[in-house]
Amino acid sequence: MKLSQYNYDFSPEMIAKYPEENRDESRLMVIDRKTGKIEHKVFKDILQYFKEGDVMILNNTKVFPARLYGNKEKTGAEIEIFLLRELNQELRLWDVLVDPARKIRIGNKLYFGDDDLLVAEVIDNTTSRGRTLRFLFDGTYEEFKEALYKMGETPLPKWIREKVEPLDAERYQTIYAKHEGAVAAPTAGLHFSKHLLKRLEIKGIQRAEITLHTGLGNFRTVDVEDLTKHKMDSEQFFIDDEAAGIVNGARNKGKRVCAIGTTVMRAVESSVSTEGRLKSFSGWTNKFIFPPYDFSVANSMVTNFHLPYSTQLMMVAAFGGYDRIMEACKVAKAEKYRFGTYGDAMLIL
Repeated sequence: MKLSQYNYDFSPEMIAKYPEENRDESRLMVIDRKTGKIEHKVFKDILQYFKEGDVMILNNTKVFPARLYGNKEKTGAEIEIFLLRELNQELRLWDVLVDPARKIRIGNKLYFGDDDLLVAEVIDNTTSRGRTLRFLFDGTYEEFKEALYKMGETPLPKWIREKVEPLDAERYQTIYAKHEGAVAAPTAGLHFSKHLLKRLEIKGIQRAEITLHTGLGNFRTVDVEDLTKHKMDSEQFFIDDEAAGIVNGARNKGKRVCAIGTTVMRAVESSVSTEGRLKSFSGWTNKFIFPPYDFSVANSMVTNFHLPYSTQLMMVAAFGGYDRIMEACKVAKAEKYRFGTYGDAMLIL
């Protein structure tokens, strides 16, 4: 497969700038891989497609306010910092992206907050855009994190809209988010409401929760035509014995196992035994899934409508079938589905 095969007739107006008022009232396209049939539903209708004993695998990562605005020492130039991951809690070391990167050198100090509440020193240039910062803070770790997050902004992708609004703090987060560490929301999960989860539970549909801390690599452009040469950014993930047991038990009984989102699919496909069973795991993955690919764990998935050339679109094409998914994108445009993070969803059976 080549990068150029993942283009379709797209315009920026197709991107949803705001979420639906009610999470579970996004539209839902249902695609049957065996028959090719496409149905148009509302997301809460997903209940119709699952029976007692089926499993939905959810990613319970929690997005933190990763975007900060500060000023460079001496010149006062405005600098945007995107926190990627904490490297050392005791030393207050963080991997970050800096914009504009060309203005920052090792040894530069950056100031954040009206009273320069936080000061950071650049101690390493890790990539062309990346840096390692050491925050200079005398208080406790809890006080430091409180200050950091007080100044941080919800890391809504700027291709949705430039300005973050108060509603994003809640809506750019799944309702079952638990473990902090993501800089991007696992978007398929944004469609679930508390009411819908309760209805699924009453029907006997099981939940298996895993954690994959979604990184900015999800939005990184693919720069090579030959997809085998693309390298995904590593993301940390955790699958415990309980989740693996729920999934394997359902598979043994021939039940439907549904991955809620591409982050879930990447995590479970990164920890599979030779017999095709899900294993518990704690570590990192840079797995890149594109056609052709044989999936071992989930036999259905929920995902959003992804942008051209994106690695998410490639994974969905691997699962749903390239021709079928590219055709679904055309249908979605014609039917005025909303694309992107805050957009509508598809269920692939």
